[in-house]
Amino acid sequence: MAKAVQKGALAAGAKVNLKKVADATVKDILNCDAVIFGSPNYFSYMAGALKELLEQAFIDLADEEVTKPYAVFSCGGSEGGKPAITSIEKICNAFGGSFGKFSFKKAAEGISATEKPSSEILEKCKELGRKMASL
Repeated sequence: MAKAVQKGALAAGAKVNLKKVADATVKDILNCDAVIFGSPNYFSYMAGALKELLEQAFIDLADEEVTKPYAVFSCGGSEGGKPAITSIEKICNAFGGSFGKFSFKKAAEGISATEKPSSEILEKCKELGRKMASL
């Protein structure tokens, strides 16, 4: 799914920095124009490494006066990625307000798939990449 998102964004002329969450930093979030989070659905939740990155961003970016567009995709399990998408969006929506100046703004609906994404889902991922590239 990540490679399909990347393909769509590149086709739209965006510069893309595709990283595994273990290699991503809070500075990566701050220094991009938009961010797309992807995660497997683990026990109806996002991957732990992504949660850790978002928690660190919540602390480190609190004083940054930035609103970052974001989108999410996830897959796995009988429910697909919907529970993981919900958990990511819940955390992203907690940024800003009385908790700091940095905030996320949802730019697109999450894309969910079960197990192996279908060609239809992969096409939606490409479209997500194109949409985010146009922001």
